[in-house]
Amino acid sequence: MTFEEIKALDEQYVMHSYGRFPVAIDHGKGATLWDTEGKEYIDFTAGIGVTSLGHGNQGWVEAVTAQAAKLGHISNLFYAEPYAKVAQKLCVRTGMSNVMFSNSGAEANEAMIKLARKYSYDKYGKGRGTIITLHNSFHGRTITTLAATGQDKFHDYFFPFTEGFRYADANDLDSVEAVAGHDVCGVMMELIQGEGGVMPLDQEFVRKVADLCAKRDWLLLIDEVQSGVGRPGTLFAFQQYGIQPDVVSFAKGIAGGLPFGGVMANEKCRNVFTPGTHGTTFGGNPVAAAAACYVLDTLDDSFLAQVKEKGDYLRGQIEAMDLPCLGAVRGMGLMLGIEVKGDKSNKELAAKLVDSGLLILTAGPGLRLLPPLVITKEEMDKGLAIMKVTLA
Repeated sequence: MTFEEIKALDEQYVMHSYGRFPVAIDHGKGATLWDTEGKEYIDFTAGIGVTSLGHGNQGWVEAVTAQAAKLGHISNLFYAEPYAKVAQKLCVRTGMSNVMFSNSGAEANEAMIKLARKYSYDKYGKGRGTIITLHNSFHGRTITTLAATGQDKFHDYFFPFTEGFRYADANDLDSVEAVAGHDVCGVMMELIQGEGGVMPLDQEFVRKVADLCAKRDWLLLIDEVQSGVGRPGTLFAFQQYGIQPDVVSFAKGIAGGLPFGGVMANEKCRNVFTPGTHGTTFGGNPVAAAAACYVLDTLDDSFLAQVKEKGDYLRGQIEAMDLPCLGAVRGMGLMLGIEVKGDKSNKELAAKLVDSGLLILTAGPGLRLLPPLVITKEEMDKGLAIMKVTLA
């Protein structure tokens, strides 16, 4: 089908809840994509951090194909090897105790919220279910995770929202303590605020929040939906902060392109979810789990060290361009944000870059880079060249 034919079907049959770029992607390899008209693009988006091993990865394709031919779905009423192996790999490499699987980041965060409230209910009874989150955060698009999100622009239309959230300022412990009370059961944070503009939290602040949670028996809830699974140059961002969370949510890149997510809990939260208290039909799906096993096996220490090196290279090259429309570059590993200056908005700059052959994202008021973790230096240089010429 041509671009115009696909667009016509979309306009007639698809709900218009997305502002799409005028491009129909057809196929890809690594961090390079081609549209239906044969035009080449360098991918600095990875499907918003999802295609961690890039496009057309042969090992990933073989893992998915072999499992699909063997068993596509069985439900969580029975045991199956793939999800158990993923759980083992995650716990061994993070020091967490056990895992519950889901399909998406929002669903993982819902599970994390439910786990925190049940932990508190089991131990203290009713009246202790409030969760503190941070201004500028983003935790998902369900009614509850929208309520947890600390950005006013997401708190429209869908009233009434779920109760039980208060917002504090990032990197300000006094602000956290100011909204605390006897009804609090946890603090929920992204260590790198992704949708808010790729804003890493201060190390000292995070450690002090962790200490406060331990002191008051609040659960430390870390949302690693976007920042996890190798993107920061470690398997998870919390491993660079010197903390051990009570619960960690993950999704996006874990299965390299298939819907998969979940929560990891520490030992004291091991038995919070008992049979019947939480569930999901598709969570732990064998095909997605097989993909996740392949992704996790690929992300060894050597691979993760290369992610850090690639992130440093991209950051340095962008800063060296000294473009008048771009400001500071921040982030960790291959999760980078770029400030936008001048009279052009981030959306206008992104549209120009896409038209020139570089797929890029926006976040907050800036640009966001989430390239596949397997991106090569040649692909990075092609994307950087497009950026320099287009935005000069």
